[in-house]
Amino acid sequence: MNDDAQALTPDLLLQAYRLGVFPMSESRDDPEIFWVDPKKRGIMPLDGLRISRSLARTLRRGHFKVTFNTAFSDVVTACADRDETWINDTIFTLYCALHAQGDAQSVEVWESGALVGGAYGVTIGSAFFGESMFSTVTDASKVALAYLIDHLNRCGFTLLDTQFITDHLASLGGLEIPRAAYHLRLAKALARTADFGKDLTVPTPYDVIQRNAQTS
Repeated sequence: MNDDAQALTPDLLLQAYRLGVFPMSESRDDPEIFWVDPKKRGIMPLDGLRISRSLARTLRRGHFKVTFNTAFSDVVTACADRDETWINDTIFTLYCALHAQGDAQSVEVWESGALVGGAYGVTIGSAFFGESMFSTVTDASKVALAYLIDHLNRCGFTLLDTQFITDHLASLGGLEIPRAAYHLRLAKALARTADFGKDLTVPTPYDVIQRNAQTS
């Protein structure tokens, strides 16, 4: 479903998420935006994160520093920095606008002062709509997801929408559910409130492992 990208506003984008659809572009250089409502929807159960033994070891090493909402535009830029991306200039601008008004959030993973991983998404009610993640070093995106899920649980979120399921997400506990089942979960999540920015204190790796222990 094509739309005039220039007609899109942050508020219209939020309304689309409330209806269960999200925007994409064919490529970075394609100005067209289309709406997506998958027949099968990816979600990450907030009580179902699988922390592998190797990921637990990575977390315990403590060589990564994790932050929330300190480098949102840098995370989106890094997510778009790949051969194939659906993030065009319009989408980039819209999500930065959502972040500026408090409706989009990010988690960042740093190593030796460099941004090496992260994820970002939109928040409405108690739903977090995950948009994209990236990593430039081993396990950085997994660390980002582990900290994100821990934070969402602590802040009262009930739904983590991943849009689609990849092998990467499935290995961490991601599921694919029918569209109708997703819309039921979405309605319940929108009827509740959560506050991503209520407490941006970053927990220790040991707390993240303990609170989300489905170690395999």
